[in-house]
Amino acid sequence: MNVERLVAGLDIGSAKTTAIIAEVVGDLPRHPGIKVLGVGQARTTGLRRGVVADIEETTQSIRKAVSDAEQMAGVKVDACYVGIAGEHVQAMISKGIVAVSGDEISRGDVERANAVARAQAMPPERELLHAIPQEYSVDKNEGIRDPVGMVGTRLETEMYLVTIGSSPALNLRKAVEKAGYRPLQLVLEPLASALAVLTEDEKELGVVLIEMGAGTSDIAVFHEAKILHLGTVPFGGNNVTNDLVHGLGVTQGDAERLKERYGCAYEPMVDPSEVITLPSTVAQGDRQIPRELLAHIIHQRTDEIFDLVMRDVDAAGYAGKLSAGVVLTGGAATLPGVAELAAEVFGTGVRVGIPSENISGLVDAVEAPRFATAVGLALYAASRVALGLESPGGKKLAFNAPNVDKLTQKVKAWLQDFF
Repeated sequence: MNVERLVAGLDIGSAKTTAIIAEVVGDLPRHPGIKVLGVGQARTTGLRRGVVADIEETTQSIRKAVSDAEQMAGVKVDACYVGIAGEHVQAMISKGIVAVSGDEISRGDVERANAVARAQAMPPERELLHAIPQEYSVDKNEGIRDPVGMVGTRLETEMYLVTIGSSPALNLRKAVEKAGYRPLQLVLEPLASALAVLTEDEKELGVVLIEMGAGTSDIAVFHEAKILHLGTVPFGGNNVTNDLVHGLGVTQGDAERLKERYGCAYEPMVDPSEVITLPSTVAQGDRQIPRELLAHIIHQRTDEIFDLVMRDVDAAGYAGKLSAGVVLTGGAATLPGVAELAAEVFGTGVRVGIPSENISGLVDAVEAPRFATAVGLALYAASRVALGLESPGGKKLAFNAPNVDKLTQKVKAWLQDFF
């Protein structure tokens, strides 16, 4: 095992913190993959809707998740790529225009155009998270992926800028540092999940990724291989659990267990004659209810979440660009019936996204929707390592493949800060 190729992804959610330690493998730098060595999970109580509400609690969950992953992997890590999401995330399109300096467009011209597009004034309470080149135009000819070598006098880049609140970012980094690890980079969670569960065809045809977490449901819309829209709905799995607490008169812990054991997000899938026993309390004693009632409560709240997602996508103007349908991921996407309900709400094909591409090693340990973000973070880290950017050990990695410098520079421009 090459220690210089170790990467770690850390997904700090509102219910669970997940850490993955992996080794970068595959045909580098062209097709990096990861070999999963260790996975760790810990309960989170320090986050509210994706934002740190209790640094001490968050620190403890990070420490436990990463140390469990280290124990499984038999290695120590000192730094990790950390996921971030929430309602404070904002995105915008920015354009950069430059005059071409020579007879044909050079890598330097592309870098200058990207720099112009990136140079947006940021308010003090916000920071730039990702700058993703979408496409280039040469003398107003649009839709160019890589303009290097083309003849023209005017080069324009269209860039997707993702910004986050400085305060949530600061507190997240602080919690990771207090746990004893270096946060190498913050990465937007739905974009990380997209790396783990979406295919290139889906991103080309048009797809909406819904990451169903405990505190929020995050949305990412792709079309023509570009990220077009990001959104957040402030409801998730915790709201379903809370509805069960109030609707059935049970404790939070019992509601969570009932949801996991008997839950179904699509009421028609449940046998009307099936009965389940609720945990007894001193006041109420033993009680039995139709399983259909449990499913009804879950169905109503999940339907509301999907309806809000649909409205968000519709308002952004992308409802008609989803030829590849909907992909659900995240912890709340594991409930039976969730895909069937989504198909009814969106009126299109729906699948549950499970990490599988470019993954080896302990694949069984991460084959579930709740691991999509953590796996995506590790894949993102692998792509950074493969591009010859800083490795977790702080050194540049050298590859002996032919034309790597030229290839790496070309890929770097397109992947600039993300894909």
